[in-house]
Amino acid sequence: MAKHDEYVKKTEKLIEPILAENNFDLYDVEYVKEGSNWYLRAYIDKEGGINVNDCELVSRQLSDLLDKEDFIPEPYILEVSSPGLGRQLKKDKHFEKSIGQEVEVKLYKPINKQKEWVGILKGYSADALIIQIDEQNQMEILKKDIAMVKLTFDF
Repeated sequence: MAKHDEYVKKTEKLIEPILAENNFDLYDVEYVKEGSNWYLRAYIDKEGGINVNDCELVSRQLSDLLDKEDFIPEPYILEVSSPGLGRQLKKDKHFEKSIGQEVEVKLYKPINKQKEWVGILKGYSADALIIQIDEQNQMEILKKDIAMVKLTFDF
């Protein structure tokens, strides 16, 4: 297991009791480098949505535990936030919860001369997504060809 994956797994273990105590859900954890900075990001959710006070509460408690455990040697910035309306779908639980919703799929290489597709998520498997492009057309897109999937939203 890569050290970044290990950091994510350990962070998930630390944050789960905090979230359970507050009736929040863990959407995702990521450890990424942007520019010269490392970021440890925890995305949390709850019925009705997350607010800034929820994020602050979890951030403070998680920060204390991370300081105590001290398993990440390099400096990093901790961020706790909502996954947002246009949230990325990465895990099976994200796809399952999003069936029937409109998604935007960005590809590494074009299919039929397009690298971006928008449609209703109809299903998924370990290897592919099925989206309804319009009333007559569905398409299966292999997960290995997908750069990113996110929910769309209208204002």
